[in-house]
Amino acid sequence: MVNITLVCSAGMSTSMLMERMKEAAKVKGIEVQMQALAEGEIKNNLGDTDILLLGPQVRYMISGMRAEYANKISVIEVINMSDYGLMNGEKVLNDALALYNKK
Repeated sequence: MVNITLVCSAGMSTSMLMERMKEAAKVKGIEVQMQALAEGEIKNNLGDTDILLLGPQVRYMISGMRAEYANKISVIEVINMSDYGLMNGEKVLNDALALYNKK
């Protein structure tokens, strides 16, 4: 099972995207664990995260996240702005898993 954490400013928009990602995973028969966090909740809630996805509004955090968590988290990426805006959970999930499977 893959653990995915999504992060945005308040955790609201990533919660909506996460629900769409869960629906896509269910249709494809993929087992994933997901959580959506506000940027201030990251440090205490990453747990067993395999994939960390940052919303476009917090993309400024990417280098810091990679520096701090590169040894613990396989994939740390910013969600594509257009996929995020369209709430395209299937595309975001597919892209994230493709990156994860390359590692």
